Amino acid sequence: MKHVTLDDVAKEAGVSRATVSRVVNDYPHVSDNVRQQVQACIDKLGYNPHLIARSLASKKTGNIGLVFPNSIHNFFTDPYYPRLTEGIAHACNENDYTLSLFIFHTEELEKKLIPRLTRGGLVDGIIVQATGIDDNILFKIKNGEVPFLVAGRPLNLPEANYIDVDNVSGAYNAVAHLIRVGRRKIGMISGPRNTSAGLDRLKGYRQALRERNFPIEDGLVVEGDFTELSGYHAANQLLKNQEVDAIFSASDTMAAGALRAVKDHSLSVPDDIALVGFDDLPPSRTAVPSLTTIRQPIRRFGVKAVDVLIDIINNGSPPPRQVILGTELVIRESCGSI
Repeated sequence: MKHVTLDDVAKEAGVSRATVSRVVNDYPHVSDNVRQQVQACIDKLGYNPHLIARSLASKKTGNIGLVFPNSIHNFFTDPYYPRLTEGIAHACNENDYTLSLFIFHTEELEKKLIPRLTRGGLVDGIIVQATGIDDNILFKIKNGEVPFLVAGRPLNLPEANYIDVDNVSGAYNAVAHLIRVGRRKIGMISGPRNTSAGLDRLKGYRQALRERNFPIEDGLVVEGDFTELSGYHAANQLLKNQEVDAIFSASDTMAAGALRAVKDHSLSVPDDIALVGFDDLPPSRTAVPSLTTIRQPIRRFGVKAVDVLIDIINNGSPPPRQVILGTELVIRESCGSI
């Protein structure tokens, strides 16, 4: 099949080659009628612009980089990350961007990847997953040449562009619900306290207790790392040392570990221990019993992250773009209220 060129489209449309180029590159100063006429000829002839040539002309790569400071094992075993990536990939496709995925341990990120990403020419923008990211790496990304957005509020970079969910109110609503259904000694499996999600969900837990005149007991909080194994060990600790009648887990994945620990103690959910998670990942719906949880819009989070980043790429970042999405309490069997 003959390769279709700009000249072929120009001849078919009865316009100059320069006009076709302006339409292809979405330049202004082309009338709507001419633009529609040229686009119709492009569709008719099956013209595909040479991507490298377009990149050189626009000084853009057409790529967005998604950086996970994590292990490949964690990426594929934690249902949160594929769901987030699905939303990001969908939005990239809708906006004609190619998504490049980078999964590196922190040391490799700092030494190998970040210097290449932030010099420009590799990607047009970067989305960085906040969990596990080192402050030093975020500062290097901020000081680089490439626009970036953090998925999750960074702790020590208040001027950064980021998107997050309302972790405080989500945790607050989870604990308030447990109190509402009659639970009186509520333990928590927190996220890592070097992350905003870990700290904010702990804040919401304490706020709900404090407002209802429940004592704040440090022994009722055990830190996890968002993995199922950490949830199992944390729940074991709560069940051995405290007479809890409910556990709020800062993630569904840790709640799955907690459910296993409760069963190992010959106890029942929800009769003996009420359990609430955070995320509303697909396994929470099929767990036995099904898991009451805080739903965060993970896929929409990914879509919105791309939308905001593209806006930054096209229009610059000042003032910082900081977006907070809402959460929702989803009541199922594990808290005994249905």
